[in-house]
Amino acid sequence: MQGIVAVTARKRVLFLINSLTGGGAERVMCTLLRHSEAERQEFDMILALLDDEPRANEPPAWLETRQLDCGQSLLRSMREARKLFAELKPDVAVSFLTRSNFANVVNANCPSIISERAHTSAHLSRGARDLVSRATVRLLYPRASRVIAVSEGVAQDLRDSFGVRPERLVSIANPVDIEALAAKSAEPSPVSVEGPYILGVGRFVGQKNFELLIRAYAASGDARKLVIAGDGAERDALRALAAECGVGDKVLFPGFVVNPYPLMRGASLFVLPSNSEGFPNAMVESMAMGVPVIATNCNSGPSEILADAPRETVTSLTFAPHGVLTPPNEVAPMAEAIKALQDPARSAAYAAAGAERAKHFGAVASKDRYWAVIRDVLRERGRASDRGPHA
Repeated sequence: MQGIVAVTARKRVLFLINSLTGGGAERVMCTLLRHSEAERQEFDMILALLDDEPRANEPPAWLETRQLDCGQSLLRSMREARKLFAELKPDVAVSFLTRSNFANVVNANCPSIISERAHTSAHLSRGARDLVSRATVRLLYPRASRVIAVSEGVAQDLRDSFGVRPERLVSIANPVDIEALAAKSAEPSPVSVEGPYILGVGRFVGQKNFELLIRAYAASGDARKLVIAGDGAERDALRALAAECGVGDKVLFPGFVVNPYPLMRGASLFVLPSNSEGFPNAMVESMAMGVPVIATNCNSGPSEILADAPRETVTSLTFAPHGVLTPPNEVAPMAEAIKALQDPARSAAYAAAGAERAKHFGAVASKDRYWAVIRDVLRERGRASDRGPHA
């Protein structure tokens, strides 16, 4: 009599995100999925996009992708997600970004894993609409099976300000795909800059505080040009500020750059002037390419990366092991840091130290941690099912 071989059905994992436009979360989602091909032997994976928007990031060709058209509407996102969950019946759902996280937790009849990309209190701090969002975070996030924070600072804020239980919180830094960066940075640069330059990258919004960078750059008297790649509502105001500070002819605004990595590799210094961050992707990517960095000691991430220390323990201009930290929104310390990194020896030392530190955020290690969380949540669900409804 032949033995009976038990066949265990593969679990279905649904990944959910607003879109694949040009933001850091979108890039991280694609990096995570691109390095998850080996997990196909164990799991069925589907990616769902809530909004039908132009893609600046592409998922792997082998991955099934569902395109919805929710038009950035929270109510439509929840409604369409409900239909998708009913159709696909995933065993677990993993989401990035606040709206996708809300849709995940509200609609999932399966365990929900949500990933918080920003320092939530700082990110949702403006106006009545953000008050509603904060209340919704406080209501829904504690209901998730796991909440993945991109830094310890983000995790602390979710615990202290939004009631997420510590046992449901996991900190996983964003992955940096160093090999992919090297390949992209070898492409022709979309921006031509004559001579050495300092680089800033990000959306032109108040949180990114490029006003601070422009004022500190002007105060430093640095001979290098300043390139700020990005776009947003404050673009005209930042141009006017550069002219007002007497550096209008030295500050370049090339706009949003689809592939910023050739520009990044060519920089002699990268500066992050933000008021808050979740995990500063562009800063770590610059480090990976051997560019020394200066960052404000903002909530959250820079101090954990550059100083191996919580933000609260770093209170002034600090020449940390892997980069330079300056107090948030203070012009003079940032100008002093820019001056200090005009020294070739100090700049070279930070370039080497930063490149070594960036290896700690490799894509494969980050991917493995995500899948460890997914497996852990599925095991918990299995144990709960074995106990039955009256256990």
